[in-house]
Amino acid sequence: MSTTTADTDIANRRTLGRSDAKTLILSALGGALEFYDFVIFAYFAKTLGHLFFPPGTSDWVAQLQAFSIFAVGYLARPLGGLVMAHFGDRVGRKRMFTLSVFLMAVPTLIIGVLPTYATIGVLAPILLTLMRVVQGIAIGGEVPGAWVFVAEHVPPRRVGLACASLSSGLTVGILIGSLVAAGMNARMSPEAMLDHGWRIAFLLGGIFGFLAVYLRRWLSETPVFAQMRERKELSTELPAWVVVRDHLPGVALSMVVTWVLTAAIVVVILMTPTLMQTAFRIDASRAFTAGSLAALTLCIGCVLGGLLVDWQGKARAMLVASIGLALATYALYADLSTGGGHLYVLYPIAGLFAGVAGIVPAVMIAAFPPAIRFSGISLSYNVAYAICGAATPVLVGYLAKSAGGLGPAHYVGLVALVGVGSALYMMARERRAGRSAATR
Repeated sequence: MSTTTADTDIANRRTLGRSDAKTLILSALGGALEFYDFVIFAYFAKTLGHLFFPPGTSDWVAQLQAFSIFAVGYLARPLGGLVMAHFGDRVGRKRMFTLSVFLMAVPTLIIGVLPTYATIGVLAPILLTLMRVVQGIAIGGEVPGAWVFVAEHVPPRRVGLACASLSSGLTVGILIGSLVAAGMNARMSPEAMLDHGWRIAFLLGGIFGFLAVYLRRWLSETPVFAQMRERKELSTELPAWVVVRDHLPGVALSMVVTWVLTAAIVVVILMTPTLMQTAFRIDASRAFTAGSLAALTLCIGCVLGGLLVDWQGKARAMLVASIGLALATYALYADLSTGGGHLYVLYPIAGLFAGVAGIVPAVMIAAFPPAIRFSGISLSYNVAYAICGAATPVLVGYLAKSAGGLGPAHYVGLVALVGVGSALYMMARERRAGRSAATR
């Protein structure tokens, strides 16, 4: 038996220990604080739209303009992701894990003190866009790097739970953002929110970001990377080139499942509270309260998705979550079209099935070997998110205006169908691999 095989067998038999738990908790907590910084923009899109663009703009146009700047963050993700992934595969996961959170904290703090259109005119939206670009660069390295970091710290049979706990931590950041938005809208007048309230949310995010930098000082390099470095198994070629040359099927699958993740997070969780107000005339306080409940069930759904991966496999977990996401989103938007009488029940259910976000990273971890894993996931995830994440806010905002109340649900349903197709593909591939192994 080779040394590598023996090490793999030992890793497979190992159970989660206190060191693993510490790594997962600190990684998830740091991710929550950083992701708050990235998503708080969405919860204040309506306010930012009025403050950073010419006065007199209608609610819908102001919202669309703000969502467009929100989308710019997604376009910047591939740049940050590829650069950080390159060094993550060559010099270490931990260093990039810490750098990404620092790069997020700085622009969030700056947004909190930016002058508005009334003060500096057209320079205001330009500066806001630049800060959003830096945020996009940071999150482009953070999310793939975080998944790789936790997956390489735990036994292989617990990768689903590890990635899901990290994803749940990221979604806790969404929950914190939702609670902050809900609390501020409930306690402050619309005039106070426009005057200074929105700044508090971003300044708080900057503080959160620097706290996350401090927390990550206590983490250690992943055992997988440490072993590769010791055995001189690190990629000697450009990792991104190896990914494109040798792993295109893994790239394609990862991009497809990332599309499903974007529909779940961007549409169901981030955009729906704002769409409730503009498309369905739901009171802001009620919309953000329901959004907070959905964000809470999303955290739970991520963990349940990871447990399902470790129990039933990636393909079956993806199939169940994709079907549930489509059905729950249609039920939510159908209810909103009739006044939202069951909002506090249906939105949390939709949030639970948005927990497909906890399944997707396990699919991507398995798609690439360790030496180029960070680059493979970063390339696939960030390019897909740049395309889908950037187009989704604008497209869904348009659908909400032009295609009736169910427009956003039609989009989510279509993408969920793609998720079902990816699950069936993985099942077929597993059957082929099983038959091939049986004939050896």
